[in-house]
Amino acid sequence: MEWSEVRAVVTGGARGMGFRFVQGVREAGGKVAFCDVDESAVHAAAEQNGGVGLRADVSREDDVEALFDGAEEALGGPVNLLVNNAGITRDGLLVKVDRQTGEVRGFPKAKWDAVLGVNLTGPFLCMRAFATRAVRAKLQEAVAVNLSSISRAGNPGQGNYSAAKAGLAADTMVWAKELGRYGIRVGAVAPGFIHTPMTAGMRPDILEKILAPVPLHRMGEPEDIWQAVRFIVECRYFTGRVIEVDGGLTL
Repeated sequence: MEWSEVRAVVTGGARGMGFRFVQGVREAGGKVAFCDVDESAVHAAAEQNGGVGLRADVSREDDVEALFDGAEEALGGPVNLLVNNAGITRDGLLVKVDRQTGEVRGFPKAKWDAVLGVNLTGPFLCMRAFATRAVRAKLQEAVAVNLSSISRAGNPGQGNYSAAKAGLAADTMVWAKELGRYGIRVGAVAPGFIHTPMTAGMRPDILEKILAPVPLHRMGEPEDIWQAVRFIVECRYFTGRVIEVDGGLTL
């Protein structure tokens, strides 16, 4: 796909990796709209980074439909690139025993629902809106990139997050098989530990323990993930695969 022809939607584009993706699309010559659930963050990012900022909660069906309607109007045509980046964490063990009282608590369903809603239902809703419009418009080429994670293999304390990212990796293959006949390619990137607002709050001792098994002994940068996203967009024979960008952690 030629970047001059790109009309993109980036979810979760107001900060972190999404912010870099919006910047990258614009630098490459494409048009881009992005969303975030925080309206003030959307306005701030649009002023700082450019692009068309739209407020949307990707876990809500009506918000997603409005997002794609707004993006299509603002960008001057149907969206032909989707980057499913929006994500949240609500970590916790399935069962936890209070050290002082001995009380046994189970993981709250609300936290499970919140993460699955944004990290798995959200990409489904966005992919459905994206693909439906692309097929109706009879686009010759369209690309979707899903942000999975190395946590899809199972990370203690992240049962909800791991389930969502594993599901998204699986759906990447499903959607690639289903949509290839319409000229729609679907790929995924599975980042390792990346410098983002999500990781910025980690305690130094925890961060040191996490990075110890990484062969490169450091965190990645949003730029590293953008390079993988860009490859998927530009390589016209790539579909149905997950690229791991993790400093060698999963070797």
